[in-house]
Amino acid sequence: MRILIANDDGYLAPGLAALVRACRGLGEIDVVAPEQNASGTSNALTLNRPLSVFEAAGEAVRGFKVVNGTPSDCVHVALTGLLPQRPDLVLSGINNGANMGDDTLYSGTVAAAMEGYLFGIPAIAFSQVTKGWGEIDAAAVAARQIIDRVLAGGMPAGPWLLNVNIPNVADAPRLPRRVTRLGRRHASQAVIRQTSPRGEPIYWIGPAGDARDGGEGTDFHATAQGCISITPLQVDLTDHAALGRWSDLT
Repeated sequence: MRILIANDDGYLAPGLAALVRACRGLGEIDVVAPEQNASGTSNALTLNRPLSVFEAAGEAVRGFKVVNGTPSDCVHVALTGLLPQRPDLVLSGINNGANMGDDTLYSGTVAAAMEGYLFGIPAIAFSQVTKGWGEIDAAAVAARQIIDRVLAGGMPAGPWLLNVNIPNVADAPRLPRRVTRLGRRHASQAVIRQTSPRGEPIYWIGPAGDARDGGEGTDFHATAQGCISITPLQVDLTDHAALGRWSDLT
C-alpha cells in the first residue's frame, strides 16, 4: 500500500506528525504539506504563480515534501507529477479543531482529502474537535484504528471520502464511533473591526456561529455525546429536488 498524507495546518503541525507516526507500518508513506498554515482555504488552487517544492529540514519532518501553496495544491502537485507512483489512499490532518457541518465547505483539511477523491482515490480527513492539540497522540491512535478497520473490511469499490472528527480525550481510541450526516451552523458572528498602526480600518473574520442543526444523527450531536463522528461526503452540490421547480427557466 502507498499512502499520501497532507494537511492544512502546515508541515510543522503536531497533528500531521502524529498522523504520520500512527500510520507507520501500513506501507510506503509520502508526506506533502503546505509551508504555511492554510486553514480556511477550502479547495483553492494557486494558478497565478509557480509553486515551489522543497524537502523539509529536521529530524521530526525528515522526508516531508513542502509546497508553498494550499492544501489542494499539495495533493494536486503530488498526484500530477511529484510522486513516482499513484497512492492507494489519501489522508489529511489531523486538523487543529473541528471540521463539521458547514465548516467542511471552508476546510483546507477536507479539501486536501477531497482533491484525492476528485482524482479517483479513496480519502479520509481527520480533525480534532477542540483546538490546541490536546491528546493528539490518542487521536492519532483512533485515526489508525479507523484506517485499519476500513482496510480490514476491504475498501469499497470506487473513490470515497470520509470526514472524521475525534474528541480531544485520552481514551479516544476507545470512544464509540458514529456514522453521521453533516449538521448546520448559524451564520458566522460579526467581523471584528480594528485600526491598523497607520490608522486604517482592518477587519478580522468573526468566530463561527453555533450549531443550528445539531440534532441526533449529525456530526455535532455525535461529538457532543463523546463519540467519534464519521461522515461520508460527496462532491455533487446539485439541488436535485429543485430541478423540476426551475425547469420553466429553460
